[in-house]
Amino acid sequence: MQNYLIKNASIVNEGRTFSSDLLIKNGRIEKIAPQINCTEAVVEINAEGLHLLPGAIDDQVHFREPGLTHKANIFTESRAAVAGGITSFMEMPNTVPNALTHELLEDKYQIAAQSSLANYSFFMGTSNSNADEVLKTNDRKKDVCGIKIFMGASTGNMLVDNYLTLDKIFREAEVLIATHCEDEKVIKRNLDALQGVELTPQHHPVIRDVEACFESSFSAIQLAKKHNTRLHILHISTARELQLFTNMLPLSEKRITSEVCVHHLHFTADDYDRLGYQIKCNPAIKSADNKAALWEALNDDRLDVIATDHAPHLLSEKEPPYAHAHAGLPLVQHSVLMMMKYVQEGHISIEKVVQKMSHNLADMFSIDQRGYIREGYHADLVLVNLQQSTTVTKENILYKCGWSPLEGETLPASISHTFVNGHLAYANAELNASQLGMRLRFNR
Repeated sequence: MQNYLIKNASIVNEGRTFSSDLLIKNGRIEKIAPQINCTEAVVEINAEGLHLLPGAIDDQVHFREPGLTHKANIFTESRAAVAGGITSFMEMPNTVPNALTHELLEDKYQIAAQSSLANYSFFMGTSNSNADEVLKTNDRKKDVCGIKIFMGASTGNMLVDNYLTLDKIFREAEVLIATHCEDEKVIKRNLDALQGVELTPQHHPVIRDVEACFESSFSAIQLAKKHNTRLHILHISTARELQLFTNMLPLSEKRITSEVCVHHLHFTADDYDRLGYQIKCNPAIKSADNKAALWEALNDDRLDVIATDHAPHLLSEKEPPYAHAHAGLPLVQHSVLMMMKYVQEGHISIEKVVQKMSHNLADMFSIDQRGYIREGYHADLVLVNLQQSTTVTKENILYKCGWSPLEGETLPASISHTFVNGHLAYANAELNASQLGMRLRFNR
């Protein structure tokens, strides 16, 4: 395996930025020091002027395999992720068939073992009728990231609205439960109120409104508090939900954590006029006051992690009418660069971005030896150039769906190199798939 010596990097890690060299040997971070002189054969990379970050960990992606591979698959989307500085992902169970048994879940791990350029894990799926199967995850806590529950509208057989099922899983699960929280009754009421109206993209945050999000998140938290469950609520999108979370405890002591996604930090409801159904997603992108509140909560640590909810569809699947236009947008290739834009604009520090996209994910999920730049850890690393911009175009998009809502935007940074387990998987716009990613392991 090739070894590398990164010279003169600005390393961003554990709350500080410092100039240092770093030696990668046998897939691990061998040494971090101000000056490293290596006598053995290494490839030397001059990182002067570049920032070296731990690889981003995305805890919420939809790579569509198996069953929906006309729009994405693990092969294509993992490459887009690596090109964007994401070295590990956790994928959701609403593929076809839904991952509602451990046999089906293991099928996804086998696909990834043969095709994923990034490191990977997969959530166990839930329905109203598979609680006993879900709870077998307790015996696999070291090699499955967690349990996913759709506590709101979902496709297929994955909406869990049976209280007895929810109570049993929240009571007995020994691993993290991640929830999608939108209240189905509120959504249906809002839709009914619009009967006879020709629905447009602008109606989406009216139908899937603040109340739908809050009611469902509140219910999930009440269940978690009742049973002391380890609960993680995905894609918070409203100012009102933020009152449900605290920054009075260190992350290591929180039993209830929260995620914000890059599109809820980047877009507002005003963007429906320009982008239409391209930015239709669940939960909906909402008004600017919600976006401002999310930014405040991210910086004061009420929001714990940043993710993408990468959910690609073909453009033909995003066309009107409202009921036809699928919800979700592709983001993994650009999420780190989006956050670098906000670093340069002064909305957030680069150290905080690393905390929210790497460190906190590793801590929350107890990921083994990843998420930090530490000697002995897997060398999942990203070199970012804050002086070289990236314009998003159809020609440089790696998603299988072939489009992005960011097309035409210029992000004021670029990904120079991405290492996955010490393998230089991406360098100067070229992918190297000669070594694939690894299954994530968890210290539980």
